[in-house]
Amino acid sequence: MRKIVLLAGLTLWSAALLAQRPAAPTQNANTRFEQLGPTLPTPNTFRTAAGAPGKDYFQNRADYDIKVELDDANQKIIGTETVTYHNNSTDELKYIWLQLDQNLFAKGSTGSITRTGTINESGMSFNALQNLTSVRERSQQQASDKFGYTITSIKDAKSGKALPYTINQTMMRVDLPTGLKPGGSYSFNVDWNYFVTEYYGRSGMEYFAKDGNYNYFIAHWFPRLCAYNDVNGWQNKQFLGQGEFTLIFGNYKVAITAPSDHVVGATGECQNYKQVLSATQQKRMAQAATSKTPVVIVTQDEAEAALKTKPTDKVGKKTWVYTASNVRDFAFASSRRFIWDAMQTDVYGDGHKIWSMSFYAKEGNPLWGQYSTRVVEHTLKSYGNRTIKYPYPVAISCHATAGGGMEYPMISFNGGRPEADGTYSESTKAGMIGVIIHEVGHNFFPMIVNSDERQWTWMDEGLNTFCQYLAEKEWDYNFPSRRGEPQYITDYMKSDKSVLSPIMTSSDNVINLGANAYAKPATALNILRETVMGRELFDYAFKEYARRWAFKSPEPADFFRTLEDASGVDLDWFWKGWFYGVEPVDQELAEVSWYQVDSGNPELTKAAARAEAKRKAGTIAKQRDAATQAESVVAVDSSMRDFYNSYDPYAVTDSDRKKYQDYLATLSESERKAIETADQNNFYTLSLKNKGGVPMPVIVRMQFEDGTDSVARFPAEIWRFNDVAINKVIVTNKKVTQWTLDPFYEIADIDAGNNSFPRVSQPTRFQLFKQQQRFGGATQNPMQQSRPAQPPATQGSGNKK
Repeated sequence: MRKIVLLAGLTLWSAALLAQRPAAPTQNANTRFEQLGPTLPTPNTFRTAAGAPGKDYFQNRADYDIKVELDDANQKIIGTETVTYHNNSTDELKYIWLQLDQNLFAKGSTGSITRTGTINESGMSFNALQNLTSVRERSQQQASDKFGYTITSIKDAKSGKALPYTINQTMMRVDLPTGLKPGGSYSFNVDWNYFVTEYYGRSGMEYFAKDGNYNYFIAHWFPRLCAYNDVNGWQNKQFLGQGEFTLIFGNYKVAITAPSDHVVGATGECQNYKQVLSATQQKRMAQAATSKTPVVIVTQDEAEAALKTKPTDKVGKKTWVYTASNVRDFAFASSRRFIWDAMQTDVYGDGHKIWSMSFYAKEGNPLWGQYSTRVVEHTLKSYGNRTIKYPYPVAISCHATAGGGMEYPMISFNGGRPEADGTYSESTKAGMIGVIIHEVGHNFFPMIVNSDERQWTWMDEGLNTFCQYLAEKEWDYNFPSRRGEPQYITDYMKSDKSVLSPIMTSSDNVINLGANAYAKPATALNILRETVMGRELFDYAFKEYARRWAFKSPEPADFFRTLEDASGVDLDWFWKGWFYGVEPVDQELAEVSWYQVDSGNPELTKAAARAEAKRKAGTIAKQRDAATQAESVVAVDSSMRDFYNSYDPYAVTDSDRKKYQDYLATLSESERKAIETADQNNFYTLSLKNKGGVPMPVIVRMQFEDGTDSVARFPAEIWRFNDVAINKVIVTNKKVTQWTLDPFYEIADIDAGNNSFPRVSQPTRFQLFKQQQRFGGATQNPMQQSRPAQPPATQGSGNKK
C-alpha cells in the first residue's frame, strides 16, 4: 500500500482525474475509434445512411410455372418451366442471367478442379478422404459427362421462337428479342433435365441398399433467375460450392410428378391432397389441423409397405401440385420411405395457424417422431419473437442422411440419426435438435431477410447461428450449444493470423467457414447483446433490421447502419475489430497498486508507521536472536544506554497534534471532510494491457476481504486514447483481495491466465495410465450401454410410430 498526500485546494475528485489522464495518443486508438467512413458504400437514394431501403430501392421479380418429373428408375429430373421476369429497375435490360447450379457437377467445373488438399501419409479418416475426393469429383470419375444440366429448349413464351443463349459454367445468359424496359415483364420457356447426384450436403439422393430405394432431396434443380440490383447489377459469381445462393422473390406453381407410392413434401402449400392422399390420410390431416401435438399422416407401417416396390418396378404416377407466394426459391423431397407427421398451431397466439411438419425415414426414429415437428414449431416462435412473425403457411423439417443440414423456403433437409437399435447419444440428440432449429431458422435469414449468400455467408449463417443459440436456450436452459458463447470461439481466435479470414470476406474465399462465417459473427452478436449494447437496445435494433429488410435484400452496410441507427450506439470500432479484422481479444491485468490518502493525522500515521516497522523487524535473524537478546551488551551494562534507548519515535507529541490542527484550520469544509474520512477509502490503480489488439469493454470483478464481491464495467471507449496500455483508478471502501478481468467470460479473451491479480494458477491435470485403462472416459452412447444385451436378430432398425 502507498500513501497519497493531499494538498490544500486539491479535491479527491480532481486527484482521480489526474490519475487517469490519458497518455499521448501515440498508438492506434484514434484509428480504431474513428468512423468506418469510406469503408462503407456511400449512402444514396437506394440505401440510406440510416441503413434502411431508400425511396428508389427496387428489386426485380421472377414468377415460375414449373412441371417436373422425378424419374426414380434412372434417378433423373426432367422439367419444363415458364418464367415471367419483371424488371422493376430503372435500367433497360438487353439480356437476363440465370443460374445453372447443377453444372457444379459437370466435367471441368471451376468448383471441382480448384479444390485443394493433401494426403496424410500416417493415415486419414474416410471423412478426410471424401473431402479430398468430393462427391462431385467421384461422380465425374464414375461418369464424367453424366452430371450437370442438359438444356433442351429455350423459347419465347408467346411466339414459341427459340431464344439465343450462352452457358458459362454455372451461369446462362438469355438474349432478349428486344430490350426489357423499366416496369416491363417478359415470359420465356426452358426445358431441361439432369441426373441426380449423391446427396452432398445441399441436394441429391441417399440410397438404402437394404431395400434398394432412395430418399430424394431436390434443390437448385431448375434454372433460376439471377439477382439484378443497385449494388452489383447482375450477380455474376459462379457457384463454386461454398458460397450459397443469391436469389430474388417470386410466385411459384409447381407440379411434381413422382411414383404413385412416393410421399412428396415441398415449398409452399399442396393444392391437391384429395388426389394424392388416401381417405385415411386425409382424416389424419384434418385431425392434425386442430392438434397441439404432432399427428402421424403417413405411418411407418405404410412406409414399410411401400418399400416392397423398387425404383425399377413399373408403378403408376401421381402429381403433387404446390403453390408458394413471395418466396426466393423452391425445393422438394420425395421418397416411398417417408413417415410424415404434422400439426397446425397458433404459434404466436394471434389466431393465425401455421403447419409444422416433418418427413423422415424409419432410421430417424425414435428421435424424429418425438422431437422434429415440436422443434419446428418452437423455432418459428423463438425467431418470430426476435424478428417478424413467420409469414408463410408451413414449415417442414426433412430427415436427410446422418448429419448436417440445408435450408430452402418452408422446407429444410436435416441430419441426426440414432443407432440401428433406436438408442442414441446425447450429442446425437442435441445435434439433431440444433440442426433443425438452425435450418428451419434459415426461413428468417435469408429466406425472408434476403441477403446475398453468394457474397456474404455471415449475413445469413452468422445471424442465423446467433438466433439458433438463443432458441436452443429457450428449448432447454442446459442445451449444449456449440456456438454463441464467447469462450467457445477463443481457440479459433488464437490461430495464426495467416489462416484466418475477416468475417467480411467473400463466401468462396473464407478460410474455415464454420468458425468464421457461423461461430464468430454469432459470438460477436451475442457480445453486442450481453455486454456492449445490452439486451434492450440490441433486441430493438435487431428486430428493426428484420422489419426493414423483410422481403428485401440487405447488404452488410445496411445491417451495420441499422443497428447503430436504432440503438443510438456507435459501433464502428466493433465492426472494425470483429468484422474487418482478425486480431483476437486478450486483455491483461498487469499490476494493481494500492493507495490510501495520508491524512496527516499523527494518531493514525504514527500508528501505521509503528506497525510497518514491527513488520519489517520480524526477519528470520531477529526471530532466532530473540532468545539471546538479554545477553547483549546494552542489556547487560546500563551505562551503555542513552536517550535513544528509551525514545519512542512513534509516540504522538503535543507538537504533532498542534501542527495537525493548524493544518486542518487552513482547509475548506469539503477538504476537511475528505481528510477526516480518508481512512475509509482505498484507491487502486489497475495497469491494463490490450495484448490482443481488439479494444473491448473492461469488466473487473473485485473480491473483498469480508467475502463479498462487486463488478465494475467500463465501455470499450476506455481505450480511445491508448489502445495498448492504460491505467484505471478504482475507489472502494473495502479492501480488495483478488482482482479478475472478464469474470463471466463475456468478451472472448483468449488468455484467462493473465486476467487475475494476484495471479491465480490452475493445475494442468494428467492421467495415470493404469487408472485410465481401468476407469476410461464416459461411453459415447450411455443409452445403449444401459440396455440389457440382446441377440442381434431381435434388434430393430428403429421404433415405429
